[in-house]
Formats: sequence, C-alpha cells, structure tokens
Amino acid sequence: MGKKKNIIISALLLLALLAVIMILEQRLPATHIALTVLKKGCIYSLVAVSMNLLNGFTGLFSLGQAGFMLIGAYAYAVLTIPVDARASVYQYFHGGVIQFSVPVFAGLLASGILAAAFAWLIGLPVLRLKSDYLAIATLGFAEIIRAFFQWDVLGPITNGSNMLRKYPSFTSVTFPFLVCGVCIAVMVLVIHSSYGRAFKAIRDDEIAAEAMGINLAKHKRMAFCISSFFAGVGGGLLAMYQSSIQSQTFKSAMTYEILLIVVIGGLGSVTGSCIASFLFIACSEWWLRFLDVETKIGDFKVPFLRAGFRKVVFSVIIMAIVLFARKGIMGSREFSVDGICKFFKKRFGRKKEVKL
Repeated sequence: MGKKKNIIISALLLLALLAVIMILEQRLPATHIALTVLKKGCIYSLVAVSMNLLNGFTGLFSLGQAGFMLIGAYAYAVLTIPVDARASVYQYFHGGVIQFSVPVFAGLLASGILAAAFAWLIGLPVLRLKSDYLAIATLGFAEIIRAFFQWDVLGPITNGSNMLRKYPSFTSVTFPFLVCGVCIAVMVLVIHSSYGRAFKAIRDDEIAAEAMGINLAKHKRMAFCISSFFAGVGGGLLAMYQSSIQSQTFKSAMTYEILLIVVIGGLGSVTGSCIASFLFIACSEWWLRFLDVETKIGDFKVPFLRAGFRKVVFSVIIMAIVLFARKGIMGSREFSVDGICKFFKKRFGRKKEVKL
C-alpha cells in the first residue's frame, strides 16, 4: 500500500473516530463517566506522548513533567481569567497584578511557550547529567516549582496557596480531542523529521551520534523544550478540565502516572502512549470502581470489596503487564494500515496450496 494511500486511510479513520465521539456526546448525558474518561484520556495521551518524545525517542530519563504541566496550567489560568472576575479570585491580593485577559487558544499557546522557556533555562545545567542523575534533578525541579508557586510573595500572580478559578473551561469532548490530536500530529512530524532521526541516534549511541556530526547539547535541549511545550499545553487543558487549579494537584505522583502510561504503552511508540492513556484512565476511574463498593449476596458479604481495594487490583494488573509484556502494549511499533492488513491476511487469509 502506498504512503499517500496509508495517510488518507489513517485520516479517514480519525474522522470516523471523531464522528463516533460526537455521536456519544449527543446520546450520553454530560455527566456520564465515559465522557469523563474520554476528556481526561485525551489530555493524558498528549502529556504521555510528550514524555515519550523525551524518554523513549531521545533517551533522556526526565521526571519533570508534572512541573511543566503546573507552569502551563497556571499560565493558562492566570491569563484567561476575565477582568471583572479577578477581584473575587484574587480577593487576598487586591485583584492581582495582571488586569487583562487573553482568548482561550492564546492562553494555551502561552502555557506551552512559558513551559518551554523554563525548560530552556533548566536544561542549560541539567542536561549535562545522564540517566538517574537527570531524573533526580528534573524531579527536584518539579517539586521546587510546586512549592515556589505557593509562595505568598508571588500571590498577586499565582494567588499563593489559593485556587485559581472562573477561567474558561470546556464541556465538550471534541475540544480536547482536536487540540490534542493536532499537538500529537505535530510531534509525530518532528519524530519523522531529520531532528527526530537525530534524537533517535542520540538515544541509541551518543558517541556514534556525535561522531556523525550531531550537536548533542543542541538536540537534547531541543527535545527537552519541545516535550515541555506540549506538557505545558497539556497542563492548560487539565486546568480547563478541572475548572479550578491549585499547585497541590501537581505532585510527583502525577509524573509517575504519566511514566507508567509510557512504559505500559511502549517506549518509542506514540500509538502505545495514546492507547495506554485511555486504558489507564478507564481502569482507574471507571471499570474497577465496583471493587470499592461493599457487596452482599443475601446474608453473605463478599470479602475484600471495600474502599481502596480497586487500587490493589489495579497495581496487580500493572505488575502483570510489566512482567509479561516488558516492552509494553505496542513495544516500539506504531499503528499502520499496512500492519493491520498484514495481520488480518496472516490470521484469516486463504493459504495458498502448494503443488507437489
């Protein structure tokens, strides 16, 4: 199958998926858990792909994703709060310093740019580190940023430890689906460009990549900034989804969740990160919810079913995936129309008779 035909079929499949989502929005009530899973799954897939770009495609083990999401969330919220609502939001800081607001898409763009700017500054000293040292340094940065944003000195901008609210949010699944789809498409284009090939070369062997003329510092910083930009946009979308934002939300546990999604989906697989994001959100917030409810069958009380048991079962499922599918759901493979056709031909196609 030709490359152009493959692209056309993939685009048609995405349009069909969008149509299904729009139909579900029309048929299901706005508070249905399925719509909640779709909204949050879209946001997590964007952040997971951005983390995979850094960890899976460039080989940089970073754990600062929650920090960049926090920067993006605050940038969006601060810039889009309506002027007439700032007095009630910043009630302890006399209405705050910023007395203007920007449109939604400008706020999302600003959230990505500010996160990328922080990444560029942080990357100057931090990207000289490797492996576990880089992970510890970026994790420390995320925790410092979280504490810094709660500081009352920054209260006129960040509202201190108080919530930011009354900024524009979304109720439709279509909005995050389109925004995240465009962002992921841009990252896919980057991965398949000459810069993406340089990232993969650095991941495979830094010494060989440098010998081939690749500027390691430049390309590492570029990957770090691109990843942080889209993590910042994901943070802005998360702020819209939650309708209120506070720095306590962006703890290190959020980074571990994103890393877990990347590992389950497969390091170096965009498709795997997207699939794993929706599966993770669906399992943690929908499919396993019944395990937290005490159940009786007549006078018999079903053992173990109580608050918190869902997390135990979920942890066991994750351990099983890590043990028996060490490369994740997709490994380093991607979804392709050719691959699907070959799979069905191999499984269900007619076998040619061999004449003796």
